[in-house]
Amino acid sequence: MANELPFEKPVTELKTKIEELKKFTVDKGIDLTGEILKLEERLEQLENDIYGNMKPWDRVQIARHSERPTTLDYISYMFTDFIELHGDRYYGDDEAIVAGIAKFHGKAVTVIGHQRGKDTKENLRRNFGMPHPEGYRKALRLMKQAEKFKRPIICFIDTKGAYPGIAAEERGQSEAIARNLLEMAGLTVPIICIVIGEGGSGGALALGVGNHVHMLENSTYSVISPEGAAALLWKDSSLAQRAAETMRITAPDLKDLDVIDDIIPEVRGGAHRNVKQQAAEIEKTIEKSLAELTKLSETELVEHRYEKFNNIGEYDIVNDVISIK
Repeated sequence: MANELPFEKPVTELKTKIEELKKFTVDKGIDLTGEILKLEERLEQLENDIYGNMKPWDRVQIARHSERPTTLDYISYMFTDFIELHGDRYYGDDEAIVAGIAKFHGKAVTVIGHQRGKDTKENLRRNFGMPHPEGYRKALRLMKQAEKFKRPIICFIDTKGAYPGIAAEERGQSEAIARNLLEMAGLTVPIICIVIGEGGSGGALALGVGNHVHMLENSTYSVISPEGAAALLWKDSSLAQRAAETMRITAPDLKDLDVIDDIIPEVRGGAHRNVKQQAAEIEKTIEKSLAELTKLSETELVEHRYEKFNNIGEYDIVNDVISIK
């Protein structure tokens, strides 16, 4: 199987064996139905064992899968009449962020999301989904426009982080991210944020200040990559798996810490297995969030967002020392 992840090898081998038996049955005219049924039962049990008990590093690998659906993939399934808008009106257009106007169940919304590529050529074009400052300024321009016309904002988060290059820093990368955090906190329309892949550092948070923040089951959301954390903590980036297990970057951990509101279930094996089905699950969550948030007044929306981020996390104070739970 193309792009097979290491922990999926037993599943792939068993599926191959089942296909071989089915082909043998057709070619040779020998009835192997009983053997095939037993193997299919074994396959189901194996998939339950593997996908039902994934470790943090397994989820990191799925979140990074080259075929994982992107913002544009989901837009094509969930929204109609999408019109992409370009440019920040200061410097240029950053293709690592797509943004525009669309209709969701017949109602106008603004859609913004990180966009990475699925092959080398597109990744170079999209800068591997790592935005420059103009990308965040484009996003903010569309958010302010959404506020003016009373459109809900839906953000899809999927980036390793903001681009750390010299040119990005010269054009005000940190200020652009900080400005988004400040402005999003005070917007008077509903904001729904969904982590669909990797949610890396400030580059992700710049689109993540929402009334509701959801995550796909196998996505990650962290202040730094596991490799970066391992390099800082133990001077060895090869210990990324160990870092992933201690950082609490998966959806279940972040749900426990109240960093996110809901975990969106993924199709077995990851969202890339069935994009249409996965889009349907996300659509349900967006519909539910909009139904709840559109009942709030402008003032209540801002207060709701403030309270959400004010209550994130758990900690104890012992002898004037803060201990994060």
